[in-house]
Amino acid sequence: MSVIEKIQNQLSENRVMLYMKGTPEFPQCGFSSRVVQILEACNAEYSHFNIFEDQELREALKEYSNWPTYPQLYIDGQLIGGCDIVTDLYSKGELAAMLAAAGATE
Repeated sequence: MSVIEKIQNQLSENRVMLYMKGTPEFPQCGFSSRVVQILEACNAEYSHFNIFEDQELREALKEYSNWPTYPQLYIDGQLIGGCDIVTDLYSKGELAAMLAAAGATE
C-alpha cells in the first residue's frame, strides 16, 4: 500500500480525522492542543494520527492536502483546515454544525 493509499484509507474509514503533533492525551504543540480542546468542547467523536510516528506520511500529507502545516482536520474526507480555521469555525458555531452533519457528535 502506498502512503497516499494509506492516507485515503484513513480518511475514508474515519468521519473526522485529525492529523496532529502528538496525541489528544499528550499534544506536542499548542496548535494541536487547541484543536483537540475544540473538538472535545463539541463532543466530537474523532480519530487522530500522530504525524511524528510516520515521516513519510507526514511529508506526503502536505502534498495530498496542499496544506503545509499541522494540525490538519478532515471531516468526511474533506480538509477543513488548521488551528486558525478550526478556531474561527468553532467561534461562529459552524464547526459544531459540520460535525453534527457528519454524525460525529455524541
